[in-house]
Amino acid sequence: MLLFIGKVVVLYLIYVISIRILGKTALAQLTPHDFGALFFLAYMLFGAIDIENYNQVVAGIVSIVIINLLLSKLSLFHKFFSTLFIGKPTILVKDGKIVTENLKRSSYNLMELLSNIRTAGYFDINDIDYVILEPNGKISVFPKKKFTHVTPNDLNIGVKDTGLPVPVIIDGQIQHDNLQSLNLSEQWLKDEIYAKDYKEIRKILLATVRDKNHLVEIFSSY
Repeated sequence: MLLFIGKVVVLYLIYVISIRILGKTALAQLTPHDFGALFFLAYMLFGAIDIENYNQVVAGIVSIVIINLLLSKLSLFHKFFSTLFIGKPTILVKDGKIVTENLKRSSYNLMELLSNIRTAGYFDINDIDYVILEPNGKISVFPKKKFTHVTPNDLNIGVKDTGLPVPVIIDGQIQHDNLQSLNLSEQWLKDEIYAKDYKEIRKILLATVRDKNHLVEIFSSY
């Protein structure tokens, strides 16, 4: 029975790792080759498990539930595990310009990007401020302020663009990669946080910095 459980756990982990290697788009876009890859992975990996009796079925189900809960807990425990098992958001368009390096790194097709922008209701990439590829493979499209619905541009109202709020603290953990992308130091962040009377960073649930005016916002703490 222990050998069976070990086999189930190992094959499950191989499946999860394989999907992570395929990338975020394999989960969301499901092109014919993505669907085929997921189907054959499942068929070959789980087809290798020989279930002989009812006890093995129960043991297999319990094992998968436990390992899945464990991976979820590890993802919450530290940023390294969250990035490893879940991934992190990737900016594909910034200030109306395509970030080709991130596009290639994410194995995201340019035609799919343009299609998703059109699906969001925007036909000119110059109208877009940011496009973010989320860890689950979904696309978030943020238009420039003057093109939002109902647009301030239509009402002749001036709009001050403060930029995208970038998470710099999540669950008490400083997001050093995000800080680096903003060209800001950890000491700068600490000074800003302390100036807002928050003395312990580990107790901050979420803090963001606007990428254009570097405004620090703390939404909630515990």
